[in-house]
Amino acid sequence: MEENTRRMLNGQPYRPDSPELNTFHEVAHRLCQDYNQLRDTDTTHRNQIIDQLMPNHGKQPYLQGPIQFDYGRFTTVGDHFYANFNLTVLDTCPITIGDNVMLGPNVSLITATHPLRWQQRNPRQQSDGTFTDLELGKPINIGNNCWFGSNVTICPGVTIGDGCVIGAGAVVTHDMPANSLVVGVPARAVRQITENDHLDSYPY
Repeated sequence: MEENTRRMLNGQPYRPDSPELNTFHEVAHRLCQDYNQLRDTDTTHRNQIIDQLMPNHGKQPYLQGPIQFDYGRFTTVGDHFYANFNLTVLDTCPITIGDNVMLGPNVSLITATHPLRWQQRNPRQQSDGTFTDLELGKPINIGNNCWFGSNVTICPGVTIGDGCVIGAGAVVTHDMPANSLVVGVPARAVRQITENDHLDSYPY
């Protein structure tokens, strides 16, 4: 692994246009494009693509598609992972997801960020005439048994505890404790999920 890639995964400033990262990008984007062209019923080819795109997955992942990953290889999911339409994953830093996690439509998991000062953020011309910039990221960790509603965004550096429910449209900018009901922009934990939330009528 190139030193530049190690810097990226460690949350240090890095160049996004290194040869290794360009290769990783190209592979992931091609696999996403191929996946998005397949029918839901073509489970054999869909599973083959997921195995290549996201090799660190548990049992029976299901991604409805379309999907878009920066790299895929830096995302780890547990057993029975489910993602509805339009999952976006910017895994410039590691993303770790537990077992039995459900994501609604249009969920975005974003580890990538940029320098706040434009003097460091704007592209710079190199000695060979090309332009590059500096980027960085922070890892995301999502516990077991979580459910995210539609249009949820998880920002860089966030940890979501086990058993959380993230309400539709929430933008999560800081860590959330386990078993929290989380809503809003920016998101906040409004209460704990308890036995009082158990459905009285349960079909099985």
